[in-house]
Amino acid sequence: MSEIITLDMNTPSVQYLCKKDRRLAKVISMVGRITYSPHDDENIYSFLVHEIIEQMLSIKAGDKIYKRLEDLCNGNVTPESISKLSDEEIRSAGTSKAKVTYIRSLTNAVSNNDIDFLELQKLSDTEIIKKLTAIRGIGNWSAKMYLIFVLNRQDVLPFEDGAFLQSYRWMYKTEDCSAKAVSYKCKKWRPYSSIAARYLYRALDMGFTKEEFHLFK
Repeated sequence: MSEIITLDMNTPSVQYLCKKDRRLAKVISMVGRITYSPHDDENIYSFLVHEIIEQMLSIKAGDKIYKRLEDLCNGNVTPESISKLSDEEIRSAGTSKAKVTYIRSLTNAVSNNDIDFLELQKLSDTEIIKKLTAIRGIGNWSAKMYLIFVLNRQDVLPFEDGAFLQSYRWMYKTEDCSAKAVSYKCKKWRPYSSIAARYLYRALDMGFTKEEFHLFK
């Protein structure tokens, strides 16, 4: 079982972020303590399958399709269980023909040992992104989700992610969400960009972004 990690005002990375960005500090105070566990090593394949399914979809829609696929796999999405399904069966879960191809590509890469998740952990963030994006259907977004939520890497800025950008627009009161603008604005978060992102994700989950952001209210 993965360790449980706690982020609060006693956490050095949180203290650092609060000193660097007063808007983020306000969000952190609104959200409060965060606890999470990185995904278990044995679930990495299923995590990436889930990310492939969720591409360009809402979290709710992605979860619904993945659950159907999980049911087809008798509750355990593995390279072996996916290999036993036909393309038509995978599509019956509600995913597209293209995503079936992407899931097959990932499955083949794992089955043929073209990708070794244990070896992957030893690489830098940049090297991991390069390795993962070599697999058809896995782009920078999926690779960054893997870095943040599986490997718990601390300095990943997910400017490709719609949920992150929704909170970013809310907190900074801006509509400029280009990669260049976001990278420039958030460079002060380094080396804890992932921690900042977790607070923005949580702010969205808690419904804070439905109301206007007020720095001093």
